[in-house]
Amino acid sequence: MNIDMQNIKNKIAKMLIMGFDTQSASKDDDVYKCVLELGIGGVILFDKFYEDRTKTKNIQDPKQLKELTAQLQSISSRKLLISIDQEGGNVARLKEDYGFNKSLSAKKIASMDKNEAKKQYSILSKELEDLGINVDFAPLVDLGVNKDSDVIYKLDRSYSDDPDIVTKYAEVFMDELHKHNVISCLKHFPGHGSARGDSHEGFVDVTNTWSEVELEPYKQLLHKTKIIMTAHVFNKNIDDKYPATLSYNTNTKLLRETIGYNGVIIGDDLQMGAIKEHYTKEEALKLAINAGVDLIMYCNQLGDDKAEDIIEIIYKLVQSGEIPLKRIEESNKRIDKLLGDM
Repeated sequence: MNIDMQNIKNKIAKMLIMGFDTQSASKDDDVYKCVLELGIGGVILFDKFYEDRTKTKNIQDPKQLKELTAQLQSISSRKLLISIDQEGGNVARLKEDYGFNKSLSAKKIASMDKNEAKKQYSILSKELEDLGINVDFAPLVDLGVNKDSDVIYKLDRSYSDDPDIVTKYAEVFMDELHKHNVISCLKHFPGHGSARGDSHEGFVDVTNTWSEVELEPYKQLLHKTKIIMTAHVFNKNIDDKYPATLSYNTNTKLLRETIGYNGVIIGDDLQMGAIKEHYTKEEALKLAINAGVDLIMYCNQLGDDKAEDIIEIIYKLVQSGEIPLKRIEESNKRIDKLLGDM
């Protein structure tokens, strides 16, 4: 393999956040090879398997998890992004049952005053730091506008339908994570709160329900945001062809050019039904990267994708000119800045 080819593949690998199935990262585990030989950018941790909630995936208890994250960091020659969804309440991979601190839902937090919210988020953030987790895919800043939403409102994941209240509590969460050296991530751009459906399951259209007010938290928190996660929602008023994750209009024109964001964009899991049922892997990767997505996430909860296969697909797309090398370079610059700020 020539140096240029290896160099490009290394840069592609840095753009990947991968899920894996084990509670350790020893030499016999697949994730060891992904980190050491391929040089992936990071991993995402889950407590249970999606298809079998009785089966432990990566998280058993605090002692085991701390050992796992230490193992992972020791394999990598650079800082590895070790990420988790720890919003609190119904979306918490660290649960009281396993010996972790109790965490509260966004709805519950929004019923408290700012000082009490700060205390709660300080406990959560310190726990993540102590466990060796350095990226939390939170806070969720979707407005709770659709009261029929099974995936946002009914799970108490939204602080409010008022963007100022959402921004107030999200900022508290972000500040506490930052104090404890954990990177926050706003989600799901440009807004999932008006959706009825769940993009894990399939196509979700917010064309008739979405409004520009859903952008307000992103605008208000732009000065302190380092990662923003896209939604897989479709809105023909923004892009009449593609859902947000795959949309140049959404990620580059709206988020980067209009709103002025210059940090890292991560795509929500590309194995979700909203993507997987409508696009081939090649199409999804090409569209996402060309749309402006910097970190590509395969959670391996809704599928079993290998990092080397994804790297190979992207490399071939770069070789053929379907993804400009410039896009890979841009994403690497943003990721390097993120790592440098850690």
